[in-house]
Amino acid sequence: MSDAVEVHGLGKRVGEVVALAGLDLTVPAGTVFGLLGPNGAGKTTLVRILATLLEPSSGRAAVLGHDVVREPLAVRRRIGLAGQFAAVDEELTGRENVEMIARLYRLPVGDARRRAADVLERFELLEAADRRVSTYSGGMRRRLDLAAGLIGRPPVVLLDEPTAGLDPRSRQELWWIVDELRRDGTTVLLTTQYLEEADRLAQRIGVVHHGRIAAHGTAAELKAAVGATILSVRLADRATARDAAAALVGLGGAEQPHLDAADGEIRLAVEDPGASAEAVRRLDARRLEIASVELHQPTLDDVFLALTGHPAEKQPTEPTLEQEAA
Repeated sequence: MSDAVEVHGLGKRVGEVVALAGLDLTVPAGTVFGLLGPNGAGKTTLVRILATLLEPSSGRAAVLGHDVVREPLAVRRRIGLAGQFAAVDEELTGRENVEMIARLYRLPVGDARRRAADVLERFELLEAADRRVSTYSGGMRRRLDLAAGLIGRPPVVLLDEPTAGLDPRSRQELWWIVDELRRDGTTVLLTTQYLEEADRLAQRIGVVHHGRIAAHGTAAELKAAVGATILSVRLADRATARDAAAALVGLGGAEQPHLDAADGEIRLAVEDPGASAEAVRRLDARRLEIASVELHQPTLDDVFLALTGHPAEKQPTEPTLEQEAA
């Protein structure tokens, strides 16, 4: 099968709130698909529907050919799921947590023990396996949660911002695990707020905005779609950034400059590299002191900004999978 996940016209409405508005998505088998978007765009709602925890209001979704509404048990048997917060029992040991999940998969006791030992070793948790989870670090708990989700050897894994709040070392460890899953042929749908994470892990990326896929493709394709050089201007005095943004209107054609007042930075897509010199002239004319002027090729941050109008990290918070369940 070429596509492990297929979503067509998926809609979800809760009262007056439209979480998904006709979303279409396909995830090729054996790949990591990164789902980017502002919190509240619908990423977690999509994960809940694919995990059969929510029913869509309209449209259709299937995992490995099994409809999430008509065949929920078949879907659950084929997926692993991990979210932002580790869903493990802190009063049990790591080994007991994983063996318990294995038994829920109806594995015989001996098989459950052997498979638990295998995944604990794979996630470098064997030495801590007989300690209570309450003594684990955040990164260890997240690895244990993922290990438990993989005990049934699912061909599709849904990861809802699995590295949110982790320190850089723990994040790197999770990245290595996701890479290994892909090399083993597992399909991974990864939602993330970290642009570097999507760039590093995903073979294809979709940007979700207002409950729809606003753009999708490889990281290189998305960056090329911005279609311009990015002019970045920083002001010596952040209080003058709004005046500077007003001075640069029209420099990028119809596109308006994006102002980050907190950092005193203005970003603008421009076609003419000579726009940097014109920007300096305009700001000098208003006696606005410049800290730096740079031209660079588009990044995923620029793609995100162009499609959503917002930086990736500064959005209102969408309920997480675990918060919704609570």
